[in-house]
Amino acid sequence: MPTVLKSATPTETVRIERTEVSQRVSSILDDIRDRGDAAVREWSTNLDNWNPDSFRLSPERIAEIIASVPQQVIDDIEFVQAQVRAFAQRQLESMSEFEMETLPGVRLGQKHIPIGRVGAYVPGGRYPLTASAHMTIVTAKVAGVPSVAACTPPIRGEVPAATIAAMHMAGADEIYLLGGVQAIGTLALGTETVAPADLLAGPGNAYVAEAKRQLFGEVGIDLFAGPTEILVIADDAADPFVVAVDLLSQAEHGPDSPAVLITTSAELGARVIEHIDTILVDMPTKDMAEPAWRNHGEVIVVDSREEAYALADTYASEHVEVLTENPREALAAMRNYGGLFLGEGTCVSYGDKVIGTNHVLPTRGSARYTGGLWVGKYLKTVTYSEVTNEASSALLGEVCGRAARVELFEGHARSGDVRAAKFGGKSLEWSDALASAAAQ
Repeated sequence: MPTVLKSATPTETVRIERTEVSQRVSSILDDIRDRGDAAVREWSTNLDNWNPDSFRLSPERIAEIIASVPQQVIDDIEFVQAQVRAFAQRQLESMSEFEMETLPGVRLGQKHIPIGRVGAYVPGGRYPLTASAHMTIVTAKVAGVPSVAACTPPIRGEVPAATIAAMHMAGADEIYLLGGVQAIGTLALGTETVAPADLLAGPGNAYVAEAKRQLFGEVGIDLFAGPTEILVIADDAADPFVVAVDLLSQAEHGPDSPAVLITTSAELGARVIEHIDTILVDMPTKDMAEPAWRNHGEVIVVDSREEAYALADTYASEHVEVLTENPREALAAMRNYGGLFLGEGTCVSYGDKVIGTNHVLPTRGSARYTGGLWVGKYLKTVTYSEVTNEASSALLGEVCGRAARVELFEGHARSGDVRAAKFGGKSLEWSDALASAAAQ
């Protein structure tokens, strides 16, 4: 039976806040639908105090901004994008197109077509998430997306130069200095000056996430995103200070970010809590990390690693860090997580910033049914079929007629009947058809 050393105590205002967010987002999106560019400009002015002559950055302005970025930052962006690009390329190579013959002259195939236009959102605000440019834009370009429009907000009226550099170096075709719901609405719905996207990608705050949720269906999205999550599995081989640091590394994302420790050692759990209390005293991001830990932090003691893996799977956390004697054991033992980070030499922050796997991952339990953003999200996997053998078409027509009438679809049945009649007398024998299917 698990022992709880620290439980989460979330506030009761969450549901009210979600309702207010939903209503505000809906009104902004409706305004953009009705008034286009004028609405976007008005909301940008009101919410971000940002009203430039053009939200889109010209090539000359982009070059000017990049020239202001220190060379070490440029070099680091190049390094990280190379990691992301290499991993995305390997993902692409793992996806196979094929064509097979199921009956004589019956060819079925699968191919991958890149999304035509993607809208990438790179968050700003308190934290300019430069790495999101790598994750959303580089991956889209590896997939072959021909047009990527990317938005990032100004930060307190200033241009986030490193983020603009990252967006350009990642391959963005259009860059807009525009944030929040007004950016998401512009990308998804289009205006007089911006073409609508087919898919939206990238993380953001509660308003951005809600805007994507409301627009899903009109446009594709990468994921339904919530607050960043971390879950650490640790045994008595783990360093409690490292565990504490790693939990707080994700708690600093926001005051509603869950940070959970599941451990086989009550002593380690207690020491982690002590370290966190000490670290928080002078942590620069204490205003975010402290309420996140206070209201959403958990420490649970279990009897075995097997029990830890099973309990962790019920959380289906965005990030699962395994700090145990044999971390690779979790690869076979677990099934519900966005990203798995194995051993003390690895950490969630590597995944967020530098290692090459994508940091846009499922939250709020959605890892039960989906993985994170990857190159395949930017590809439509489609099928095609072709029948050139008349005998095969006659056989399929006969079966189609019978099968459709079982379902009372007379029109479907007649499509089969026409071909059975036209190619009648040339039908395959059942035994030949079954033998052909078995051979596939």
